[in-house]
Amino acid sequence: MPIGRLMLWGIKGVRMSDYAIEPDTIVEFWREAGPEKWFEKDEAFDETIRSRFLDIYERAAQGLLDDWLEEPTGALALIILLDQFPRNMFRGTPRVYATDDKALAIAKRALERGDHETVAEDVNQFLAMPLMHSEDLADQEACIEWMERVGTEENVKFARHHRDIVARFGRFPHRNDVLGRTSRQEEEAFLSEGGFAG
Repeated sequence: MPIGRLMLWGIKGVRMSDYAIEPDTIVEFWREAGPEKWFEKDEAFDETIRSRFLDIYERAAQGLLDDWLEEPTGALALIILLDQFPRNMFRGTPRVYATDDKALAIAKRALERGDHETVAEDVNQFLAMPLMHSEDLADQEACIEWMERVGTEENVKFARHHRDIVARFGRFPHRNDVLGRTSRQEEEAFLSEGGFAG
């Protein structure tokens, strides 16, 4: 089986489709899901992603799909696989963040290459999401700069929220429990007051 091709199987081994997963499959799935699914907690949607894409996520995490990096849609698909899907598939566990560094490296390469100019405008914001999810302040500033040039007003607002948290705490406090980090007193106060989760 060529690298980057994987059959889709449903729950309990029931085949969902006879076509192979390619970058376009992932990007189109994400586009069709839309904003109402992207940023909301939905257990049914999380399970759909797990059942359809967990195997190919594992391959991407191992670097077996790195050939996708050669073109913009492939890079975007990898970012969705490695940065967005884990936040659905592994919600509330350390695995949420396991492939963030790999997604971040892909994002930096894709943005430097100008991939946002060729991928669909309604999903090009996801090229920069690994920057927004980074706990490095320089990445946060780069995300704001990119969103101000290319993103929507809403994108810029959320990028600034993320940057402000990292600037204040040096990390995202809401990750502390999941990652086994001890929260500082000011972080506990921030979270108890309903601080933005990121």
